[in-house]
Amino acid sequence: MNTSSASLPGGTWTLGDSSVTRFGYGAMQLAGPWVMGPPADHDGALAVLREAVGLGITHIDTSDAYGPRFTNELIREALHPYPEPLFIATKVGATRDAQGGWPTARRPEDLRKQVHENLGSLGVDTLDLVNLRMGDAQGPRPGSIAEAFETLVDLRQEGLIRHLGVSNVTAEQVAEARSIAPIVCVQNMYNLAHRHDDDLVDHLAADGIAYVPFFPLGGFTPLQSEALSRVANRLETTPMSVALAWLLRRSPNILLIPGTSSLAHLRENVAGAGLSLSDEDVAELDGIGH
Repeated sequence: MNTSSASLPGGTWTLGDSSVTRFGYGAMQLAGPWVMGPPADHDGALAVLREAVGLGITHIDTSDAYGPRFTNELIREALHPYPEPLFIATKVGATRDAQGGWPTARRPEDLRKQVHENLGSLGVDTLDLVNLRMGDAQGPRPGSIAEAFETLVDLRQEGLIRHLGVSNVTAEQVAEARSIAPIVCVQNMYNLAHRHDDDLVDHLAADGIAYVPFFPLGGFTPLQSEALSRVANRLETTPMSVALAWLLRRSPNILLIPGTSSLAHLRENVAGAGLSLSDEDVAELDGIGH
């Protein structure tokens, strides 16, 4: 199946100096259970990545911490040499421990090591975008991000990174990062049921900065809502399709990165995000998170 980027739901957004599809792909689920180890179906994982590009997707989100390394190595095996429109975003700021935890690693030497690991596993000389992940598994935590962010700024000046973003951050940390250097995106948890960043989404849109929601479908605990199910039943589709379509409609700067290790689910997500929601549908859905 081969289509063009123009036929994907949501059209495109200018991320830094690149035009990317607003419907992207998050590669986290290609690793083994709990994002540890290799995939159960190696060839199947390669097929999903190739199908994503075949569908016209030009924005892939990953991290060397996924696996660790396995997800980036799958991307390299499936897609390298990378087609020119493809934009690969990665993130640093956390590593993995033997129990599958995500200990923070944000000292300058930690971040330099992670950037070089991402360069090596993806097989590139320069990373398109590096997001600095702050906070912890429970969410953002207040505090200055200056030292860590300035390290990434230095790496960008050395030519190892093209663009910078921040992830799992408060609005104050976004402002602090922007006072140090330009960012092209913010990647936080946001979906129909988690609307805490509503003001931030709108503020970033006005400034031409992308907002990339992780767990757009609820993550490890899928979205559950009577209103969501009601709208899905009325439109004869799935709750997940409605949730993705709502995000694309929510604001033009929202870029989707739903993840899956299944070809069928990948195609369902693309088709579902193209769903047309009426004003009445949106009003009913907006009540979920308020």
